[in-house]
Amino acid sequence: MAVDCEKNFDIKNLTSFKTGGKISEVFFPESVDEFVQILNENKDAKVFGNLSDTLVSDFGYSGKVILTFKMNNYKIEGTKVIADCGVKGPKLSQAVCEQGLSGFEFMIGFPGSVGGEICMNASAHSQAVSDKLVSVLCFSCQCGIVKYSKSEMGFAYRTSRCQREDLIVLQAEFELEKKNSEDIKSTMEKNLEFRKSFQPLLVLPNCGSIFKNPENDSAGRLLDSVGVKGLSIGGAKIWENHANFIVNHNNGTSSDILSLMYEMYTKVKEMYNIELEPEIKFLGGNNERENELWQILSKK
Repeated sequence: MAVDCEKNFDIKNLTSFKTGGKISEVFFPESVDEFVQILNENKDAKVFGNLSDTLVSDFGYSGKVILTFKMNNYKIEGTKVIADCGVKGPKLSQAVCEQGLSGFEFMIGFPGSVGGEICMNASAHSQAVSDKLVSVLCFSCQCGIVKYSKSEMGFAYRTSRCQREDLIVLQAEFELEKKNSEDIKSTMEKNLEFRKSFQPLLVLPNCGSIFKNPENDSAGRLLDSVGVKGLSIGGAKIWENHANFIVNHNNGTSSDILSLMYEMYTKVKEMYNIELEPEIKFLGGNNERENELWQILSKK
């Protein structure tokens, strides 16, 4: 089976932060079978969706990466929806709306894909990706392809079994509910307006929320209270309208963004003794200072 693969791939234009150097080897599977073949032959490869929540180092990555955004097939059968991991949330949200199906209205403002949303249990506007989930097809390096029911996925705020056991989402089945399409569209429009008001537009390179909310608190509130809004390092700055977003406004580097994250983390820790946990991922390893900063931020 011939699989699309590129060596010394310049990844910058595919990333939401518009950072990133060359990746030694990148695979682009288009089906579950291709994905399994690649991972069986390259067990050390790291897996990402469309890099909407990942800061990629400008110093590159000396390893193998699998990007699943070409695994983007889905089908709608009555109220049942089966979607591959690479299907983008907004596309699926619009598709089910046209069929008068409710449950994905929150996805309209998310740039991420189904696999990533399940992995982190993405949520907004009182909806979560786990709400309508029936089952998930995952790949485990130990067990191969495994199917889990919703109850077996261990969903909690911004986490799932996938993160704890290093499982890779390949496909998911959902059961939505019938509703008037116009009502669904109205909710989606409100969600988009909210995003425009409280989150930077995607034309400003960003990866969404930088830090997870601590239990019973808000990362945005904590960061706002320590006065980080508008703070900049190099070409990266904290968005003026919300303190938990970093935008790459002037060709900022991955080092600029990590340094800014460290400033945010440090100020909150000094004032509240709370150690914020990153919501975004980092792909790098070739720069000592970046490695130091990420180890502090991720506690690894």
